[in-house]
Amino acid sequence: MAHVLVLNAGSSSLKFALFEEGDTPRALATGLVERIGGAARITVEGPADDPLVAADLPHTQAADHAGALGAALDAISEHFPDAKVVAVGHRVVHGGMDFSAPVVITEGILSRLADFKPFAPLHQPHNLAGIHAAMVAFPSAVQVACFDTAFHRDHPFVNDTFALPRAYYEKGVRRYGFHGLSYEYVSGALKDSAPKLHAGRVVIAHLGNGASMCGLKNGHSVASSMGFSALDGLPMGTRSGQLDPGVVLYMMEEEGLGPREIGTLLYTQSGLLGMSGISHDMRTLLASDDPRAREAIDYFCFRIRRELGGLAAALEGLDAVVFTGGIGENAAPIRQQICANLGWIGIDIDAARNTAGETVISTPTSRVRVLVLPTNEELVIARAALGLTKGGAPIA
Repeated sequence: MAHVLVLNAGSSSLKFALFEEGDTPRALATGLVERIGGAARITVEGPADDPLVAADLPHTQAADHAGALGAALDAISEHFPDAKVVAVGHRVVHGGMDFSAPVVITEGILSRLADFKPFAPLHQPHNLAGIHAAMVAFPSAVQVACFDTAFHRDHPFVNDTFALPRAYYEKGVRRYGFHGLSYEYVSGALKDSAPKLHAGRVVIAHLGNGASMCGLKNGHSVASSMGFSALDGLPMGTRSGQLDPGVVLYMMEEEGLGPREIGTLLYTQSGLLGMSGISHDMRTLLASDDPRAREAIDYFCFRIRRELGGLAAALEGLDAVVFTGGIGENAAPIRQQICANLGWIGIDIDAARNTAGETVISTPTSRVRVLVLPTNEELVIARAALGLTKGGAPIA
């Protein structure tokens, strides 16, 4: 039986999953190596959330992404000694103008992906580090890149551009959108469970440490809250979200901050963390009685409500809203606050269903249905990798 390994390399973490080949690839294990380069730790779980590994790693074993991958492979080999990895699927945040579908990675493609580092400085270098490490570890396996931006590449021009001199658009300064792998999975899940809704006008809210929203018609992305970079749109755990460009000019001219300092501030010191001064974790903020935590939550929900109205306008109506991601799937109070008093747009949420975490959390009479659907980006990547390994198109 052939297997596919899925890797999602972040700045200081490596998520991984081992799938068994099949019409629907089956996850045998999922894992995480966190705090790479520091006090690293690895956790691995089986298909029923059975704990397989939970251990601290010596600094020398996870000093970089190659070491983290080695630790992950050691854990997989221990529990699945007969695994035959024929493909490695990689989440790559930015595919630029070039890539609108998964591709088999070549040296030429790697070089092109490196050109997009300025577009996604927080993610792209680490995605590529994971690819390089996997190419060394699995020299005979097919390496496949799956892009978070690909899902949005058919946006109409008005949702793809900025009001800048046209030369910047030609250089690639465009609205790309992100979290496409999550949107692809959730859209497919909605098609299976509610095909009539899927064929209509749907807003998916991917809410987690990174957060964005996407408007879809008949399963196709029409508009996204994120733009040129993963900084745009909603406030996130540590990222600012939408920001007046004049604020950046102020930081440069009046405070003397340079590009690197501003980048650090906007990517890692802002969002829920910056507003609250307490934490980037929504669970911590919800449990806090500090008024700054309440204000950060209120702003987070307000921006989502505002973006929902904008996406409904872009879709020329609204038939369904779907919550997904760590906050979207698990934080009932956030869903309640977002959906409160939205009867004017057709949303009537059932508080009891929402608190119970049911799939449909709107009332039977709500004109717009509101659902909670878990995402599974790893499965999307596994399907694509297996499809390309077999020499065909990615498996839809």
